[in-house]
Amino acid sequence: MSPIASRPAPGLGLAALALLLLAGCGDDPHAAAPGAAGATAPVRTLGFVTNLSADFWNLARAGAEAAQKELPGYTLEFRIGDGTAAKQKEIVEDLLVKGAVGIAISPVDAGNQTAMLDQAAEKALLICQDSDAPASKRAYYLGTDNVAAGRAAGELVKEALPGGGAIMVFVGKKDQQNAIERFQGLKEALAGSNVTILDLRADDGDRARAKANAADTLVSHPEVAGMVGLWAYNVPAILSALKDADKLGKVKVVSFDEEDETLAGITAGTVQGTIVQQPYEFGYQSLKLLARQLGGDASFIPADKHIYVPTQSIRAADVAAFAAKLKKLRGK
Repeated sequence: MSPIASRPAPGLGLAALALLLLAGCGDDPHAAAPGAAGATAPVRTLGFVTNLSADFWNLARAGAEAAQKELPGYTLEFRIGDGTAAKQKEIVEDLLVKGAVGIAISPVDAGNQTAMLDQAAEKALLICQDSDAPASKRAYYLGTDNVAAGRAAGELVKEALPGGGAIMVFVGKKDQQNAIERFQGLKEALAGSNVTILDLRADDGDRARAKANAADTLVSHPEVAGMVGLWAYNVPAILSALKDADKLGKVKVVSFDEEDETLAGITAGTVQGTIVQQPYEFGYQSLKLLARQLGGDASFIPADKHIYVPTQSIRAADVAAFAAKLKKLRGK
């Protein structure tokens, strides 16, 4: 894992993160000149682009806003996607028109967005956060090691189903890189076990469809023993479908991220556990490291261009402490 920028701890313990971020200066081609001595430097814009709207991104916004307050020479444009590549293209083009010098984006369809991302990278410093576009000219990826996170989810599945059984997996978009990698890791963890995967079902970010997918699974696959949600909102939708079918607690559930319904489900015993990321750090570190590189220091970028933010497996015994840290991050 590569080192991550430091800051006063806002809540989540980041013992695994090394202290970094002594802002550099230099003649980076993307950087705007600060002006003559004594002159007021122009305020530069950094853009942060999500894939869609979710509580997960509210935490990222909090982190990005905290970082922006520490970067007086920069302003923040936090933009929320609608789950489509077309919307992200529109957002990125608008940011570039407004003169953004750095952009952190979670691509919704990396394979088909390469050209758009490459064009943006020619005009601004571009990084991927949350989900990668490895074939693009992005400077680096910052976020979860999604293959490893998928493996961790697989371990929770094996805990929930020690005797094995059939599971269905749910996600927003099958072709988003983080979904591809999480599913890969899940399959790797379950290889050789008695757990079998029925299918991977997508909902395109539609929560009503997410619930319908879960409800349909209960009808079309009455043998299903477990359900896994790879995106934050999947498990709240799964729990709603299970409640309607009077199968809460009967079908084992494993989740990603920290939606309130998920944490309540873990406490109640209707969810085995969840793999939590650190979206606050995605926002905070993206801005801090963009500014550092724009200042001329790219020494923090590893050879493989992956900067990983650690995940944590949350089980019933962990919920209270984790919820308290979330409360601090949310400023409540």
